[in-house]
Amino acid sequence: MTQTSQPRLSGTNLERAADHNQRITLHAIRVGSMLTRVELARITGLTAPAIANITKRLLQDGLIEEAGQRRGGRGQPPTKLVIRSDACYSVGINIDRDHITIVLVDFAGRTLARVSEEIDYALPPQVEALYHQSIAGMLERSGVDPDKLVGIGVAVPDDLGSVDLPGRPAAYGEWNRVQMNALFSGPDGPPVFVENDAAAAAMGELQLGMGQKINSFFYILLSSGLGGGLVIDGNYVRGANGRSGEIGFMPAHRVEGGEDAQLQNIVSLSALSKALAEEGYGLADGLGGRAPVAAACVERWIALAARQLVEPLAAVNCLVNPAAVLVGGRLPAPLVERLAEQTNAHLQAVASGLPSLAPVARATLSDDAPAVGAAILPFSHFLLPKPGALWKVPHSIGAETDG
Repeated sequence: MTQTSQPRLSGTNLERAADHNQRITLHAIRVGSMLTRVELARITGLTAPAIANITKRLLQDGLIEEAGQRRGGRGQPPTKLVIRSDACYSVGINIDRDHITIVLVDFAGRTLARVSEEIDYALPPQVEALYHQSIAGMLERSGVDPDKLVGIGVAVPDDLGSVDLPGRPAAYGEWNRVQMNALFSGPDGPPVFVENDAAAAAMGELQLGMGQKINSFFYILLSSGLGGGLVIDGNYVRGANGRSGEIGFMPAHRVEGGEDAQLQNIVSLSALSKALAEEGYGLADGLGGRAPVAAACVERWIALAARQLVEPLAAVNCLVNPAAVLVGGRLPAPLVERLAEQTNAHLQAVASGLPSLAPVARATLSDDAPAVGAAILPFSHFLLPKPGALWKVPHSIGAETDG
């Protein structure tokens, strides 16, 4: 078994130190699930009195709670601290070209309610109507006080109304002029945070998924298009124009009988849907695995997608050197795992020519990743550490750790 030390959070005595130190202490408790004050001091590098003061404030604010005492040591057993999942809540909305998903998430990151509709190229009034028809019921079913909503996160592809994918209606350009705050909240409602869908998914994975074990990864989002997100040393890296990770726009190899194309025209749910339609099936038939012909079509697409991903991911490995390539999106987990397995096999064939090779694996938050990642945005803004506050230890995907 491979033993690793605990993650470490960086305290600071600079300006706004109290805010920063409170954020990293809160996040340490999130990551550690149950921690004592002594453990918090060791993880954060802060003094015992500082931790005592911070945890007192967090308890008073209702963000954490005491969860009993840890047994087995000498003297008075230390009290364990845990996140209060009902401290606050957030809504995450993922707007894509073939579906709309809305989730209600608690402070622990758990999805309490979910509404999703498969709608091809839904226009802003349709999305607005779905949200306002759904949100009251989601809150009521979950027993959530609307006043405890800290914000609304919206995950949406860049250039949603502009990228010319098959079937895009002319009216879809209306998305280029939409104000998301007016669509979902208004001046008296909770604040709205808008993020690229792949970036939201990657940030969610950073806060709640594999980002708690590794600090550098490349995230691939399989949706109607193909997006990517880049996390380096615990920071989401946007690039000079905010367009880093755009793997979908990279050129693809010529497919037999076809023309050169962008990668997202082959490796995406839109491409899979098109292949299934040629066989007389819909996307749901293929993803559900109910029809043998549709299932065979999906397997052919996975094999093609794995081959097409080799060169782009070889470039990612050479240029970025991530610890892992994580795949998420609306593809069912078994299919993501088969795609990852086949991609890894193809990458091994070129591994000898690469300085390093990161494993491809399914992201922890692979299902509803953009919506859940969007819901984390308000928590990150108000309560959690700024990027780079978490010091991670080296970790290998698939390696066991001693608990």
